[in-house]
Amino acid sequence: MEISKITEFIMSLNSQNQSDVKESKSINHSNNISTIKKIPSEMPEYYEKDLNLPETLHEYLEDNKLKLYTHQSQVLENIRNSNNVLLTTSTASGKTLAFNLPVFETLINDKDATALYIYPTKALTNDQIHNLKKMDRDLNLGINPGVYDGDTPQWARKNIRENSRIVLTNPYELHQILQYHSKWKNFWKNLKYIVIDEAHSYRGIFGSNVAYLIRRMKRIYEYYNSNPLYILASATLANSKEFSKNLIGEEFTIIDSDGSRKNRRFFILYNILNEDIQDDSYSSAIISLFKKHFYNDLKTIGFVKSRKMAELYTLWVKESLKTIEDKNKISVYRAGIAVQKRKEIENAFKTGDLKAVISTNALEVGIDVGSLDSVIMCGYPGTLMSFWQQAGRAGRAGNDSSITLIANEYPLDQYVVTHPEILFNKSTENAVINLENPYIIMGHILCAASEIPLKTEEINKYFMEGLDEFIEYLSEAELLQKTAKGWVYKNTVSASEIVSLNSIFSNDFMIIDENGKYIESLDKERAFGEAHTGAIYISNSEQYYIRKLNLNTKEANAIKTNVDYYTKASASISVDIVEELAKKDYGCFSVHYGEVNVIKSYYMYETLKYGTKINMKPLDLPPLSFQTTAIWYSFKPEFFRELSSFPLVEIIEGLHGVEHAMINIFPIHILCDTKDIGGCSIANESLEECQFFIYDGFEGGIGLAEKAFKIPEKIAKTAYELVRDCKCDNVSGCPSCIYSPSCGSGNNNLNKKYSKEILEKINGIFNKMNE
Repeated sequence: MEISKITEFIMSLNSQNQSDVKESKSINHSNNISTIKKIPSEMPEYYEKDLNLPETLHEYLEDNKLKLYTHQSQVLENIRNSNNVLLTTSTASGKTLAFNLPVFETLINDKDATALYIYPTKALTNDQIHNLKKMDRDLNLGINPGVYDGDTPQWARKNIRENSRIVLTNPYELHQILQYHSKWKNFWKNLKYIVIDEAHSYRGIFGSNVAYLIRRMKRIYEYYNSNPLYILASATLANSKEFSKNLIGEEFTIIDSDGSRKNRRFFILYNILNEDIQDDSYSSAIISLFKKHFYNDLKTIGFVKSRKMAELYTLWVKESLKTIEDKNKISVYRAGIAVQKRKEIENAFKTGDLKAVISTNALEVGIDVGSLDSVIMCGYPGTLMSFWQQAGRAGRAGNDSSITLIANEYPLDQYVVTHPEILFNKSTENAVINLENPYIIMGHILCAASEIPLKTEEINKYFMEGLDEFIEYLSEAELLQKTAKGWVYKNTVSASEIVSLNSIFSNDFMIIDENGKYIESLDKERAFGEAHTGAIYISNSEQYYIRKLNLNTKEANAIKTNVDYYTKASASISVDIVEELAKKDYGCFSVHYGEVNVIKSYYMYETLKYGTKINMKPLDLPPLSFQTTAIWYSFKPEFFRELSSFPLVEIIEGLHGVEHAMINIFPIHILCDTKDIGGCSIANESLEECQFFIYDGFEGGIGLAEKAFKIPEKIAKTAYELVRDCKCDNVSGCPSCIYSPSCGSGNNNLNKKYSKEILEKINGIFNKMNE
């Protein structure tokens, strides 16, 4: 693509008024553009010395006109020196070649050696197998790389186990097959490398589960006397050393100096709040911008935050296009779509049969969809890491690219577009893995005991010490049984079926259509929040009306439908302190960390169209209760007496807003989604008990509150800037400052003035204490 194509597009975007969407107001894109930032191109840095590779690999690089970037050569050197490596460089920086090269070198020199490649998704696994097979053919090695996952046919499995020296899989399949390790005896015995691509995906609840899955795998390959090296490839992280140690349990060499070519990129920060808005302004702007990209012949990925919105925006954009032929050139892409359909979409996008795809973060990882011109982010993706991952999908063929962030009205979006230095100057967030959640540990102990009898010293080595009480509990529940060889799993249901990698508990609710056909599985929280009676649930591009959520059978009975609205449930929250584990005293207030009990009650749901509320209906569901970890602030009465005034109602409303503001900017500092955390604020008439809580939204906690307890000053400062810089003059604030989309009280009882004063005083005390 010619450079002028992108620059001309940006010029037209920055100057043209247009009305692209039927029944919407005229959209002046130039008025909504708050920032255009050009990041110049950078020349590559190559390794110029002799690599001393086997002749076949040397010829392979020459034949494919490949020169190693400096970071690729550093990976090779460290692996040769028997160091575990975490490579954390930009998207499209050649990470795949960086880990393939040392693996193939070893497999050439050792005819029995094997390697395991772990990818976070089936789609990425299927994409990467083609590169490995081509490399194997070009080198004529007969390594026979094979994909072993849930889609691998039974007839092919034995051949892969016995003849593939490189096996590609994902954590979900590995979770299932570790119990059958004896079938893989030769593979484990000769295992030299474990490659984990897109390692940053393993954070939060998923990462905490995968960390213990890896420890179960270590126990197995050590059983077969293997000691493989780990090669991790990741997006940039603020805590790479800590993260890799927590994920794998080993020390790592971090390689983060990026020698790859960087093409020129134009970042457009687009803010609908720059103009007076209507209820459908955000949706209209997204549809209009997609249409403008489409008719300017820009091959584009649009990223949205949920499956539901991916489906809806695909429908809405198609409706805005002129012809059937145009409509057929845009598609949705998300997890849950059948494998063959996903492959068809990827291939059509790569060949140009599709001009636009609207995707969840399923395409954020490095699936090859060919050269792209543009990325549209429908809302800030929640983390700087995801922002740069999504931005990196465009401009892969040496051309200029444009990346447009369409900020919605939510606080995190508004904060980053009004503080663009956060995007371009700040380091990425901390990725959190919790190795101390007892509920996660118990599940993986059950799995480990089903794989090889588990000795007490192994529990201490691979899990943690001091678990006697939990082992006794599992024994009394008749899930573990003590034998002469160690603890063994005792149940007719496979342990790996009980333990979910994406939650604390398994997906035990099912959505069933009117013909009795299975649609999808959900955990209890998602079932209550998304598949309640009256909900509109979208699966595989199909809309379903949930007739009834049956709590006894754990089934949501669904009927296919086709409506132009969607639903959203609301819940009320209460929090009780179970145990304080740490405290920081700042005089008239204190910050605490500990264990709490959370009670969540879904009480109503809204019906919305294009973001506009149509109606509300009550829900009759029992409360959900779980124990987790939290950070909380406790205030003495004198803290409030020094404010401009301190009537109780305003204090309560101010604390409520402070809680929201901190939750809203949490992901700026800690790698999570605001949905991963929750909050609650309380105050009594005497002001003797004024507190607000921010808690991990999973049973047992996943380390988010603990990390926040270490950096309260940073979180409070960003929350203050959010409220201070919001332009609204509403007494109760607005969706850009102290409203929260998950507020149980529907964002009632908020006071922006007192939220700002409370945050200003907190920050003043923090600053004084740190002087």
